[in-house]
Amino acid sequence: MKIKERIEQYGTKSVNEFELISLLTGLNVEVLSEFKTLKRLREQYQTIQCTDTQITKLKSLFEISHRLENEHLDFKKISSPSDIAEHFKEMKHLQVEEFRIVMLNTKNQIIKTSTISVGTLNASLVHPREVFKGAILNSANGIILLHNHPSGDSTPSREDIVLTERLVEVGKVMGIQVLDHIILANSFYSFKEQGLI
Repeated sequence: MKIKERIEQYGTKSVNEFELISLLTGLNVEVLSEFKTLKRLREQYQTIQCTDTQITKLKSLFEISHRLENEHLDFKKISSPSDIAEHFKEMKHLQVEEFRIVMLNTKNQIIKTSTISVGTLNASLVHPREVFKGAILNSANGIILLHNHPSGDSTPSREDIVLTERLVEVGKVMGIQVLDHIILANSFYSFKEQGLI
C-alpha cells in the first residue's frame, strides 16, 4: 500500500517519519531510511543527492520540528499498558519496525516521545546512550520502551528480551526506571504484565 493510501485509510500516525518526509519532499524513502534516525538525517542530509528545492523542503521541515520541540507536550496520563497500546495503535500499521521511547513525568504523564531506530530491531541500532539521552534532557522520571512487529505477531524475540534486560539495567544505573516494554502488532505484548520487568 502506498504512503498516501495508508494515510488516507489509517491516518498520518500509520507511517513513519521517513515516509512522511518522502511524501513531502519527493525524496526516496529507502534513501532517507538509510540514516536510521531523524537526528542523523538532520545532521547529514547534505550528503543526499537531490535538487535545491528538495534541500529547501528538508531544511524547512527540520526548522518546523525545532520550533515545535518545546511546545508540543502530550501530557496524557498512563495508568496501564493498554493506555500506551491505544495511544500508539497506529504503529501496528507500520511496514517496518520502529523503536520509540515514551518519557513520563512523576505523575505518569507523557512529556515526550522519541524515535530511536527505524528498521530491523537489534542492539547495535538501539544504543542505551540514545535511549536515555532524551530522558535526561527532558527530566523524565521513567520511560516506556515501545516498538512494533509488522508480522502481526506481538511475541517478543530473543533479541527483544536481551535488549530490554540491557536497558533495564542501564536505567537502574542512570536512576531512570524502565517501566515497561510494549510490542504492538495485531495485539500487544507488555513485558511488565508478563513479569519480565
